[in-house]
Amino acid sequence: MARAALGLGVRDLAAAASVSPDTIARLERGENLNPRTLSAIRAALENAGVEFIAENGGGAGVRLRKGRE
Repeated sequence: MARAALGLGVRDLAAAASVSPDTIARLERGENLNPRTLSAIRAALENAGVEFIAENGGGAGVRLRKGRE
């Protein structure tokens, strides 16, 4: 969802996170990844303008940061 909101392709996100496109595909299929790999992907998404929202009764989610250019 975050990748789509940013308009990033699988290869774009993979490059930003320094992982392979196959790793992004595995993440999107719901497969388990190494915690360091997840952190790298999350950091790349946050640097691109995504905010992760903690679960608050309606489930965890993402949104684009205000003022994102």
